[in-house]
Formats: sequence, C-alpha cells, structure tokens
Amino acid sequence: MNNSFLTLSHENQYVGFSRKNMTNKQLTIGRVRLNATDTLILGTLALFSLLAMIYCSQVEHWLLLVLKNMIVGIMYVCVNRFSEKAKNKFWKFFIRMAPIVLAFAYLFGAVDKLQMIVQHQWMDDDVLDFEQYMFGVQPTLWIEDYISKPLTEWLMFSYVIYIPLYPVLCGIIYYKRGELAMEDYFFTLGLTNVLCDIGFILYPVASPMYHLKELYTVPLQGYFFTFLGEFIRSHLHFAGGSIPSPHAAAATIMWVMAYRYHRPSFWILMPIVLSLYISTFYGRYHYVTDAVVGILVATFALLIAPILMKFWNKIPEKYFSASK
Repeated sequence: MNNSFLTLSHENQYVGFSRKNMTNKQLTIGRVRLNATDTLILGTLALFSLLAMIYCSQVEHWLLLVLKNMIVGIMYVCVNRFSEKAKNKFWKFFIRMAPIVLAFAYLFGAVDKLQMIVQHQWMDDDVLDFEQYMFGVQPTLWIEDYISKPLTEWLMFSYVIYIPLYPVLCGIIYYKRGELAMEDYFFTLGLTNVLCDIGFILYPVASPMYHLKELYTVPLQGYFFTFLGEFIRSHLHFAGGSIPSPHAAAATIMWVMAYRYHRPSFWILMPIVLSLYISTFYGRYHYVTDAVVGILVATFALLIAPILMKFWNKIPEKYFSASK
C-alpha cells in the first residue's frame, strides 16, 4: 500500500457498450478523493477565480466572486466526502447528485461577472444580422404570428421541465445502469456546461429578452407552466448566458444519455427535447443561433469526452504514484 500524500486509486470497470474509457479512477490528495467530474468542477471554479483576478479592473466585485468560488469549492469537497461514506443506496445517490447539480447552477451564475472581459460589449447585433441574412426575417419576432395559449403552455412546459429532468434522469441511470453510468452522465453534462460558460465569456450575447424587448407586440399567455417560465425569466436569468444555449446543449446531452443507458426514456424525451429547442426562441430566451450552437457544443462534448477520459486515465499514472 502506497502511503504517499498524493496517490491515485481506481478500479478498471467499464460502463455499457459505448463508454469503455469511463472508470471510477480517483485522484487522492490527502483525504480528498476526486474523480473526473469533481476535478472539472473545481478546475472551473479555479479558472473563473483566476480570470477575475487577472481582469479585476473589469470584473465588478471581483474579490467577492473569488471568495464565493473558494467557499463553494470547499463546501463541494466536504459534501463529497459524505457521499463516499454513505451506505444507503438512495442517500449515496442523492448526496452525490445534489452538489454536482448545484455546482453546475452556481457556475452558470458565476460566469455573469466575466462576460465583458473579452469583447467589452454585447454581440446581439451580429447575431441578428446573421439570422436576417440566413432566414430573411428575425425568427424570434416572426414566430409571433403563431403564438397561442396552448402552444405557449406546451413549449413553456418543455422549457421548464428541463430543470427536474437533471436529477430525475440521473436517478434512472443510476438505478438502472449503476454508478459508473451516472458518472458518465455527470462528466459529459458538466463538460457541456463548462463549454457553454466559456462561450458566454468569448462571445457575450444579451439575449432577445434584453435586446429586443421593446419590439415584441404579442404577449406570451398560458397557464401554470407559462407562469413558471416567466418566474424563471424574472428571478433566475440575467443579461447574457445566451450563446451557446445551455438549455439546448444540456437537453441534447440528456437525450443522448437516455438513448445510451435507458432507451424508454429516450423515446419519452423525444417530443420534449425537440419542443425545448423551439421553446428557447419562441419563449424569447434565446435566438435560433443560440439553440443551434448549443446542439453543436453538446455534440462536440460527446466527441471529446472519451478522449478526455483517456487522458484522465493516463496522466495521473504518469505524474503521480498510484495505489491499486
């Protein structure tokens, strides 16, 4: 048994037919054990903190952002320790899932302050010019001719249901296919979220609800899910966080993971995910371009995730001592 401070432990277990490189290998630093998803989350927190310090003159309350990132990182590691000790299957799942989902949500909010460090202005006009050239109209305004209460309610349902789908699909995958399948889901979804966050920094777009608000003439009226959608708009959204669309990107990952690990869920999700793509610009949350780029980012994440897992499996053994 290697007693060095920095070790690596793993079991060479494989997930399913399409994820041969997904293992439960963990990097151990003292008493802290991190797998690939944990490293991705903590690395992104560190990256955002570093950017805030480098561009401190352009980041409002940069020191507060760095301190919050540190606190979130510490809390994440502490809760992660509890999940390792949990014996009950439900609590092991819940304590593993909750901090990861909350960390993804926190990172989405944390990137808000970093959106102006590269371009220094919103790029909405470029997106509008591109869509006018491609379609001959502004899709998010053109679609006003087809707005109705039933359609609005269905599309708002598709948009809102995405939030509980995060943990629900995760639970299905965990109970049906096991812990490694769940980690595959987490890592690919986390990678997609991080790529979206980086996109917000490199190409900040305010979104239609901030840039075109005065041009809309038809109100979005519906029922319960429309109310929830408007509540999310008012209380959880901010200017930016638009391209790539994290809704379209993450929904694509969830749909693919459903196909990979629980085929019935894939068919159930089909009309919801396809409607969600439309809901992003119908509901004035995004431009059509945002949704398309979100799908492309998800596709890219699906392609590079296996490569990154190969890298994860090889690099620690190369640079650190390992115990098996």
